[in-house]
Amino acid sequence: MTAGSPTLPTRPTLPYPTLTTAPAGVSLYERDARAVAGIEKLRFFPIEVVSGHGSTLVTPDGSELLDLSATWTACGLGHGHPAVAEALARAAVDAPGAGGLSAVHPASVGLAEDLLAVVPGSGDRRVYLGHAGSDANDVAIRAARHATGQRTVVAFEHSYHGGVGVAMGVSGVHVEAGAEADPDAVFLPYPNPFRPGPEGIEADVVAILAAADEALASGTVACLLVEPMLSDGGMVVPPDGFLARLHEVCRRHGVLMICDEVKVGLGRPGLLHAFAHDGIEPEIVTFGKALGGGLPLSAAVGPADVLDGPVGSALLTTAGNPLSTAVGRAVLATLVAEELPQRAATVGAVLAEGLRAQDWAGRLGEVRGRGLMLGVELVDADGAPDPALAARTVYRAWQLGAVVHYVGGNTLEVTPPLVLTAEEAARAAEILGWAVRDAAAGVVTDEEVAPYAGW
Repeated sequence: MTAGSPTLPTRPTLPYPTLTTAPAGVSLYERDARAVAGIEKLRFFPIEVVSGHGSTLVTPDGSELLDLSATWTACGLGHGHPAVAEALARAAVDAPGAGGLSAVHPASVGLAEDLLAVVPGSGDRRVYLGHAGSDANDVAIRAARHATGQRTVVAFEHSYHGGVGVAMGVSGVHVEAGAEADPDAVFLPYPNPFRPGPEGIEADVVAILAAADEALASGTVACLLVEPMLSDGGMVVPPDGFLARLHEVCRRHGVLMICDEVKVGLGRPGLLHAFAHDGIEPEIVTFGKALGGGLPLSAAVGPADVLDGPVGSALLTTAGNPLSTAVGRAVLATLVAEELPQRAATVGAVLAEGLRAQDWAGRLGEVRGRGLMLGVELVDADGAPDPALAARTVYRAWQLGAVVHYVGGNTLEVTPPLVLTAEEAARAAEILGWAVRDAAAGVVTDEEVAPYAGW
């Protein structure tokens, strides 16, 4: 310090708490209840997990659970996959910053190039990189509105496209649960072959396409947003060809189709992309969940004249960060190298056959899906949807050693990691059949399940 310089005050010592000691005699679940905000929880049973490998989750006491959720498909490669671990470790050693907002780096540029290579499409295209499917859909919608000058978004009842922003306001699941709908959203029915209208499923499809045609003909529509399979709305698989017929309506009116592959794509349906089952090339495709291999990562792939502007209108500081994007590249490479879409088709067929062969005590409505994206609809003795049975069943399955959740009120969503083996698939079917029989017999009560309300 030079002569005449002011004397700096002594920095106070802050009373930092000890962070390493867990409270004695308090379970991990109890600690979570005391510390983590309930607004971000969707709990179906009091599960505690400390590690995982492949399709297995491990509890604090060392017990193993067969994972039939893959964290809502986010852990598509399973737990502890070497490709994910190695990519993350390499990237963390000398990561060039923490995002792609104001700088470029090899992993983000490389991931964008990888996605352009594996997502069918033509013309000049760009890739938006984000953190979750919610922001990918939000940005895609806002970009479509800006590019077209129109406001209306056509979406579907019981759909799910995100939990924040515009994406939440056009998600049928949220709106039907009481969230505020986007003022410019139009919701169409989604065709359900298991529960068609009185004139049959083809009549339903014709009516839906007519409604879409009328909405798009108004000239006010910025985009149409659709899931190739209705996931959180009940694992509904539309009739073959529906997506292609819907896309033709969009093309006739010059309206962008945004295909939400966040939950149902990237190998899970037995093909790399779920929309490929109908042989279409949507104008915009969104990804999330499995793309990050467990890390926050999402993407939207679409026309440059839509996704290039307005500049700076989708600012997330750590979007495109070196760690997530390095893992994303490893995920895409692994899907191809290990032929996981083909494996999903093969093992998924084993799982579906095993499920259909179980004794469901007269409570099975339908097993449906593609690849390792399967739904088991549960019904009461009269064939009506039975949400209470679904809630008891997933609780009982957890007690029996498997993790599965329900969607659409009464449908078990069976979405194990893509590395599931045929032997694990057979065991999964047996556990679920056993769980339904026990749940129907009253082994688990509604009162026992009540604290874990799920949806």
